[in-house]
Amino acid sequence: MALSESQIPPNAQHYLECGTEDCEKNCTFYCNDCHQPMCEQCRDEHQKNKKTRSHEVVPYKQRKRPLPVEKCKIHPTKHIDLLCEECQIPICSKCTGTKEHRGHKVTDLEMVYDETCLLFHEEIAKIRSYFEPTSEDLKKEIAGDVTDMKKIMENIRTSIKTEAEAVKKLVDTVTSDKIEQVNKIERSLLETLSGQNQGIDDYINYLNDLITTLYGCLSPLNIQQLTVALKSKSLIIRPIPETSKPVPPVFTAGKYSKEDVAKLLGRITVPNTKPEENRKIKPMETVTKVREFTIPGFYDVFHISLGKLGRFWASDYKGNLVQTDLHGNQLQKIETSGKWQCYHTTTGEGDLIYTDKDNKVIKRIALGYTSTEFIKTGDWVPSSIHSSDINGDILVGMIKNGKCKVTRYNKTGTEKQNIQWDNKGQELYELAHYITENINGDICVSDYAKHAVVVVDKSGQHRFSYTGQRSTFTPYGICTDVLGHILVCDVVSETVHLLDQDGQFLYLLLTSQEVNSPNTVCVDDKNNLWVGKWKTNTVTVYKYLQ
Repeated sequence: MALSESQIPPNAQHYLECGTEDCEKNCTFYCNDCHQPMCEQCRDEHQKNKKTRSHEVVPYKQRKRPLPVEKCKIHPTKHIDLLCEECQIPICSKCTGTKEHRGHKVTDLEMVYDETCLLFHEEIAKIRSYFEPTSEDLKKEIAGDVTDMKKIMENIRTSIKTEAEAVKKLVDTVTSDKIEQVNKIERSLLETLSGQNQGIDDYINYLNDLITTLYGCLSPLNIQQLTVALKSKSLIIRPIPETSKPVPPVFTAGKYSKEDVAKLLGRITVPNTKPEENRKIKPMETVTKVREFTIPGFYDVFHISLGKLGRFWASDYKGNLVQTDLHGNQLQKIETSGKWQCYHTTTGEGDLIYTDKDNKVIKRIALGYTSTEFIKTGDWVPSSIHSSDINGDILVGMIKNGKCKVTRYNKTGTEKQNIQWDNKGQELYELAHYITENINGDICVSDYAKHAVVVVDKSGQHRFSYTGQRSTFTPYGICTDVLGHILVCDVVSETVHLLDQDGQFLYLLLTSQEVNSPNTVCVDDKNNLWVGKWKTNTVTVYKYLQ
């Protein structure tokens, strides 16, 4: 039994099944009156039925979102399905006859709800693609400033310690000099005192000698010596040598304060200036419209293949494939079984290659020639195709019995490689809807059923899968540019995502405010972005790379 839309999780990895009872085919259409997904066959039956032939059946992407079911609190048997424009409150049909709303203008609430949902999806897309990542960038910048600030403050602390060490060394040097000065003064003073001390010692020796002499004169045995001594002047005692008390040096303590020491260690100041300019916030990325083409007879444009001589091929959801010049003139038209997929591509020689799903063959149209069979794909139905700009190989997405793979052929049509499983034995693809190749040889598949862009390297090893920005992601057209960027359309949010070659989301290159319903993208040799749309028959060309 098919899941209802409300039961499908946002990141569902499966086909949306037809809502008709006992039908398990894939949903591709939607009845806006019944709010029921349906396959192509059930759509045809729905439109043939007399009761439902007037219903609005549209491609699933153009569906109206069903209004949530809610009972009126005043009239419990009625559902709320109108909006009173004057009161701006939801009401039921019975409320229009009440006193509060009688004569007021009312609007279909389902239409308002659908428009509001689209608006909110756009706002969410802007938040996810610009405001949120820009805020995250500012957080990273602030974190970088924190790291830088910590380094600056640590450098200041180191400088203070270095300055203190220098002052300490200078203090030690001055201290040594002053101590040496004290030592010299001390030696000089001690020498003076030592000289005085020696003079006193000599004088004491003189006195002792004098006493001995005098005692000798007092002896009764030496009268003659006494007579001589009495007549001698040596009997006069020399005066005591003069000495003086040396004046010691006086130490006067230096006069300094904490502030004086602080000055020696430098100054820490906060500049009395305003902070730097506000952080620069990158502007929302914009692209410039270069020109626009109209494809006569088309309802929408599902895929574009750029050719030579100013010509390109475009296909619609019915399988019409036309060649058009840059003036919008139709040059060729082919009815194919391809429909809403990337089922045609141009080679380096300018030939067109396209898939014939019904007959399971790949056909080629050389310049100015008719269509010829090129490759038979056996039991596999070719769903998407791309001609490599690197070596001319042909990459083909194929499906069979619910399985999907990518097959590589060389330019002559010989099979070279099959890619179906990852290194864990899990299936890589559910529907290789659109396919392209990057400048490094990566094979990039837009898988509508898996809600992912699946990328493998040229050997077939899974590199990464991109599943959008935390909202339902429904990829369609995909291409790459000269810088290795991956550009992919999201048909639900009506945006074009820009990724780097490693699958990192960069930003929304185009939003629903800038382009209406982008469905397919490709980049020409002048780095212009071509966008085909599924609500109109126009192709718009933008300049986005300088």
